[in-house]
Amino acid sequence: MNKQSTEMTNEIVIQNITKTFGAVRSLDHVSATIRQGSIFGLIGSNGAGKSTLLRIMAGIYRPDEGSVTYDGEEIWENTKRKQDIVYLSDDQFFFPHGTIEDMANYYRRLYINWSDEKYERLRSIFNLEVDRKINTFSKGMQKQASVLLALSCCPKYLLCDETFDGLDPVMRQFVKRLLAEEVADGMMTPVIASHNMRELEDICDHIGLLHKGGILFDQEVDTMKSNIHKIQMVLPNVDTDSTESAAVSLRAPEAETALHVVNYRRSGSILQLVVRGEYEEVEAAVKAKDPVFYEMIPLTLEEIFICEMEEKGYDFNSIIG
Repeated sequence: MNKQSTEMTNEIVIQNITKTFGAVRSLDHVSATIRQGSIFGLIGSNGAGKSTLLRIMAGIYRPDEGSVTYDGEEIWENTKRKQDIVYLSDDQFFFPHGTIEDMANYYRRLYINWSDEKYERLRSIFNLEVDRKINTFSKGMQKQASVLLALSCCPKYLLCDETFDGLDPVMRQFVKRLLAEEVADGMMTPVIASHNMRELEDICDHIGLLHKGGILFDQEVDTMKSNIHKIQMVLPNVDTDSTESAAVSLRAPEAETALHVVNYRRSGSILQLVVRGEYEEVEAAVKAKDPVFYEMIPLTLEEIFICEMEEKGYDFNSIIG
């Protein structure tokens, strides 16, 4: 019983969420689990339902069907649970003609975990004028202001909707570092929605792919990367047909079945394959072909998703394009 209670405090559980706006179904029976201490990346094209899902997780929208719970309690109309969740929208709200200090005073009254110490430290780091009207800031500066205020609230969960858009490359990396430090200190779990896979690759340890209101894919990044590999190799004295045959029949010594070759192509004498299996098993299968040359190359997160989606019968580029 105690173990179950502990597990509940570590996650937001999304169960069978459906949400429609008029004739448009934004979310269609979505289920996922966001565990505390991870950095969850939510990717999908514009209109895939990312913002709607984040707003339901924040308790801004009420789902038509299903539930979202945190610590085993519904988030909708739950003031206690909303204290631990901050939503950073793509178009963040600020008071008309308000300053950062005005917004800070507002959030101090809303969030019991607000930290003046963190606020003072971050305002010196971001170097923003806290008494200047925010509507005179550039888009990038407004994004920085929203991050500064959100982190000062000390949320357990920070829901980021295209938060990096509008930031220059240096500031993007800086904000990512701030988020990673909060996670490393056990203070916060970010959920980052983006249409840009490469933006999330260097920070997220869990990725979900949302398409047409449904979750197509939801997995830990390390698990994905450990079970699929890209190989480049040159086989001795073989023509095109036998090279392709070698690719399809790739297997480790004494293995009962061939390894699963996701795809392969030939460029001159070089054969490039994407293969599923444990690293050692795949390498042993390659060595068994007695190649003249071979190398195992890590796949990017985008390459992995392309393979996953193609196997499921989807065109990945049309999903995130």
